[in-house]
This record gives sequence, C-alpha cells and structure tokens, in this order.
Amino acid sequence: QYGGLNKMSKENLIPQKNIKLNMSRRIRRTPFTNKVEECGVSDFTVVNHMLLPKGFKNTVEEDYWHLRENVQVWDVSCQRQVQISGPDAAKLVQKMTPRSIKKMETGKCFYIPILNESAGMINDPVLLKLDDDMFWISIADSDILLWAKGYAIGLNLDVNIEEPDVYPLAIQGPKSEDLMVSVFGEDIKKIKFFNYRVMDFMGTKQIIARSGYSKQGGFEIYLQGSHFGNELWDLIWKAGKPYNICPGSPNLIERIEGGLMSYGNEFNRSNNPLECGFEHLCCFTDEINYIGKDALKKILLDGPVRKICGIKFGGPETSACTVPYKVFSESAELIGEITSAIYSPRLAKNVGLGMLKSKYTEVDQAVLVSTSPGKYLGGVVSKLPFDEGS
Repeated sequence: QYGGLNKMSKENLIPQKNIKLNMSRRIRRTPFTNKVEECGVSDFTVVNHMLLPKGFKNTVEEDYWHLRENVQVWDVSCQRQVQISGPDAAKLVQKMTPRSIKKMETGKCFYIPILNESAGMINDPVLLKLDDDMFWISIADSDILLWAKGYAIGLNLDVNIEEPDVYPLAIQGPKSEDLMVSVFGEDIKKIKFFNYRVMDFMGTKQIIARSGYSKQGGFEIYLQGSHFGNELWDLIWKAGKPYNICPGSPNLIERIEGGLMSYGNEFNRSNNPLECGFEHLCCFTDEINYIGKDALKKILLDGPVRKICGIKFGGPETSACTVPYKVFSESAELIGEITSAIYSPRLAKNVGLGMLKSKYTEVDQAVLVSTSPGKYLGGVVSKLPFDEGS
C-alpha cells in the first residue's frame, strides 16, 4: 500500500523475556527504598546509578487516573545534586548553560540546558540557587559532576564541586498542596511555581520546591540527610491518608500527554537545544559566554534539521515502546522516529513524542507510524502538551 515501506527489516524487534536486574552496590539504594519495597514496588529502573521505582500494584492506566485525581509520593532520589560552591560558582554554572543566570535570585529554580562543545545536549536539569556562591544542579540521567569538575580544573576556577547528601522526594497530584499544608503549614501556599522555601523538619532546615515531573501540580522535598528518610516518608504517608495517597512514580501516559521529555529517550548529545524546543532558554547575544555557543549560533543561522513534536496515531492500543517507532511521510520518506509512546485513555488515542525532520513538524501534518515491520498506522503531528483539542 505504501510502496517500499513493507520492506522494513526485523532489526527493531526485541523478544519479550522475563529479564531481571542484577542488583549490586554499583546500583545505589535510596533512603526511601525500604519504604517503596514495603509498598509493593514491582519494577525499578536505574538513573544516575541509583534505583528509581517504576511501578507498583496498579496498572499504568490506574496509576494515571490516580495521579490526576489524588496525590502520590515518589522516590526520585535518583535526581542527584551537583553542588557547586565558592567564589567562581556562578561563573562555572553560566559556562555550562546557554540560559542566562545573571538575574537569577536565591530561592529560584531554573530549567536549563547543559551543552557540550558542539552544542549537543548532555543534560536538562533544574538549577537551584541557594546563595550567590552556591548552586544545586538537579540532574537528569548523565554524569555532570565529572563534567563540571573537568571544566573547573581546566578554567582554574575557585570552586568546590561535590554530590551532597540530598535525596528528593516528590509529592505530586491535585491534592498535594492540601497534604503539604497539613505537614508544613500554610506557608506552603506561598511557594510559587519553580520557587523554593526553606522549611523546618525535625529540627533541620529542608528545601521544598513547587516543582516535579508531572503536570498535575506538586512539590519536591530536597531531603538533606539520608538518615531522615524513613521519618519523612512515614510523616508524608500518614498525613496523606485522608487524601487517598499512594506510592507512585513518573507516569508514562501523563508524561507524554504533558510533553515532558526524558533525557536519553527523546534527546541526547546528538541533539541540540533548538531541536528540543529550548530556543527561548538560549542567549545568543554578547551578554554571556558558554560552552558550545559558537556551534549553537551556527545551528540557529542554518536552522535545526529536526524538531521535537507530539504525534497522535490510530490503530490498536499501543503499550510503551521499548524500541523507537519509525515515522514516515505519506510519500514513504523516513522522517524520524517516536521514542516514547502509549495509549491515552483520556484522549482515546495513541500518543507519542519524537524527533521529526523540521519540515514535517507543523501541527496536523499527516504521518505514518510503523509500530512493527509491515504495520503502518495513520497519524498526525500534534502540539505539545497534548489536550483534547490538539
């Protein structure tokens, strides 16, 4: 039906097997691992050499509806912190990102691209400013600590770089504010999105940010002190009972619908921030200088070859794709791939995120999605985030 499309090889097929993860000390447990095990965790993945719970007793769809309607507690300790402090801390942080931090105030959280010398994305962390000479970089799944140390040494900067004893715990969902107020008081309501406050907990000062890896609203507690893990979890769990709390983790359906990209899935160092839709986070003037600036300015001049976009497609309900789905134009040209996909029960469609050739990324552009060799499903490019009208 679509010419040469039916000649696709079977190289993308992965046989389904019961594969177990061999635990060792190289895969680090978290201060909350014992608690998530008590809650019946069924699956883990590994991010930054640390365990990240990926599933409990509910299906992905059941977990999705619960997250949209209630509140969940997530062990996201794998969001490791790279702490940069000292007289040249701000200078080093600015060298690492194209987003200007000149006007960043203490108490703010910035989403920042981090680039290599060729403007390739090597991380997309959240930056927290603790003071004029201290920052935390809350990283995605790549080793930024050694990258920062290398540049600090090469530039002979007066900084100290370490991984502090900090373990984020996320409270996500529409009832998260009520829960957090019941624990920490009314001042929680004063925390604006992507801002944080220092709150009291068991005689210690803890950073709580209004942020998280979902679009349902919530908070992240940057727990300082691993020995407080059990106490913090138990406190949140008990306070959450009236709000129908349950353990959870970043939900694939909710993540895709919200257009939340995942480093290592939607993009990596072969992609630049312009392909990822981050042009608004990049400074091209002489105001600041950063690693990869010349390369990024050339990409801006030439235009990005690919762009991230959402794709809706038909056919039977798809499960999470472990191997990217190839995407073709209606004329059988290979134009990109979907790297994360699943069926959305709310939108009653399969939805995915992926990189396509730039000229095919206009909303409502018709495409063909190959979920397996010889099988092609009609689809269209969608705006991000997805919604009922997209």
